[in-house]
Amino acid sequence: MVDVARRADDHPQGAPVATTFDRLILEPRRTDDGRSRPQTRRAPDHEAVQSPSTTLLMLLAAAGVVVYAVFLLNPANRGDWLPYTLVIVAECVLVAHALLSMWTTLSSGWNPRDFAFHHAQERLYDLTEIIRDGAEDRPWDWQMYLEDRPVAVDVFITTYGEDVGTIRRTVEAALRMQGRHTTYVLDDGRSDEVRDLAAELGARYVRRLSSGGAKAGNINHALTLAKGDCFLVLDADFVPRPEMLHETVPFFVRDDVAFVQTPQTYGNYDTVISRGAGYMQSVFYRFVQPGRNRFNAAFCVGTNVVFSRRAIDSVGGIHTDSKSEDVWTSLLLHEAGWRTIYIPMTLAVGDTPETVEAYTKQQLRWATGGFEILLTHNPLSRRRNLTMDQRIQYLVTATHYLTGIAPLLLLMVPALEIYFDLSPMNLSITPATWALYYAGFYVMQILLAFYTLGSFRWEVLLLASVSFPIYTRALVNAFLKRDQAWHVTGRKGAYRSPFAFMVPQVLVFQFLLLTTAVGLWKDLSGANATLALAWNATNTAILGVFVVIAWREGRRARAQLRAEHRAARAVEPAAAPATTTATPALTGGAA
Repeated sequence: MVDVARRADDHPQGAPVATTFDRLILEPRRTDDGRSRPQTRRAPDHEAVQSPSTTLLMLLAAAGVVVYAVFLLNPANRGDWLPYTLVIVAECVLVAHALLSMWTTLSSGWNPRDFAFHHAQERLYDLTEIIRDGAEDRPWDWQMYLEDRPVAVDVFITTYGEDVGTIRRTVEAALRMQGRHTTYVLDDGRSDEVRDLAAELGARYVRRLSSGGAKAGNINHALTLAKGDCFLVLDADFVPRPEMLHETVPFFVRDDVAFVQTPQTYGNYDTVISRGAGYMQSVFYRFVQPGRNRFNAAFCVGTNVVFSRRAIDSVGGIHTDSKSEDVWTSLLLHEAGWRTIYIPMTLAVGDTPETVEAYTKQQLRWATGGFEILLTHNPLSRRRNLTMDQRIQYLVTATHYLTGIAPLLLLMVPALEIYFDLSPMNLSITPATWALYYAGFYVMQILLAFYTLGSFRWEVLLLASVSFPIYTRALVNAFLKRDQAWHVTGRKGAYRSPFAFMVPQVLVFQFLLLTTAVGLWKDLSGANATLALAWNATNTAILGVFVVIAWREGRRARAQLRAEHRAARAVEPAAAPATTTATPALTGGAA
């Protein structure tokens, strides 16, 4: 046994500092008493979901959704058929997804960390072996065991043109994760600089000859070289924490576990786009994914996930026929009878899109993959070997981005009333009555988001309202089976104006601005304020804020580009004088 107290001599103040190895010895094993199960630990996020206040608020929000739906579907409240149809279609999509999301969230009480997990985690390392090898202070050298069998773990860091500094941070952290493992840098960017970085840090470097299958093909190629029992997949910008393997590998003590997924947590909330995209994802990772554990329907999100090699081999590798290889692979694994696990514990921190371009490309890729499932692999089909709960959860996934198209339908409704006097609801209904039922749905959703996220995240509402061109294009791509090019979040490259990726939003903003002016003129002429004008003006303001954000983003990018060019010219060396004698520096050297 190691004497923990003697470590105090190594510190100036003489205060003992418990290392990772010390904690393994000092913390009692909670599974030594086989007569009862241990109290399973819950992450703070998990506890927040199961608090009575959250449950009550979700039930009230669900009641508000139902009341609003009944109001809309009441034939007595129906107005002109065209705007009414647009409202019904859009709101039915939003209402259905709101109810299913709350139902899934309320199902998140089940904790996957059972007795078998804790028993395996507490016996993951051989303490005698660690002491014999003198590896107490090198946790990355500790051999991991499951049921007394050594476990070989590979770590795949996928790269495709990311900044070398970003890759360095991820590789350095991956090499120092607790538990013996082999780290691979899978470079589809074919960068000699990345190759040299891997050699410098001591990671294995893999470069393939083609880019077939994009990220999925990159991983499948690495699987022909690596032979570990499990493999962790990390995007180049996700820096893992030391305990990543310690918290995930013990789940594989059960032979039916295909993968363990952890959340995507972001650290770059520096722009409106990054905050909106990050907060939007946090709702999913904190509240929806944990609920899917109950139905064995938690799916992979492409990074921060540990796979069983045996499970992936059983379905022919990572799915390569879609750019959303993560969801497709999960679906195939569930159809094959495998179990998947999600733990709401942050074990890696990465980057969310910071620009309009990055956000557009990311959402387009994700949405196209989701619609592909709906159109080519309908989870409700009797040919799918899925439980009813899994069918519902995958249907929600496949249709999720329809909620992003719904705002487009709702944008058209006030314009129909302003230009053609077509109202979606019975004109005998007062605006106050409409607003009351409307608030029962939307205001309760905002209050729920405010409570769960800690404050009102207006950035989420902004992006949700202006992303309809992205999701509409994705639906068309999936329907026409257009190939969607692969793009990496945060990839550095030449400057491109954000307006090159938001032409539809700009055109819609101009239309709404004109419509607001027309509506204001009509209301002033008739001395009567209408709900349509207020509705349209609100939509105009939201699109206008997005346009201003894009303009400011472009201005910053251009200023930064000019500064970089000035700095490059300032350090540019003076031209060397002409000479007829070649120097060794010009004629020799390695490429």
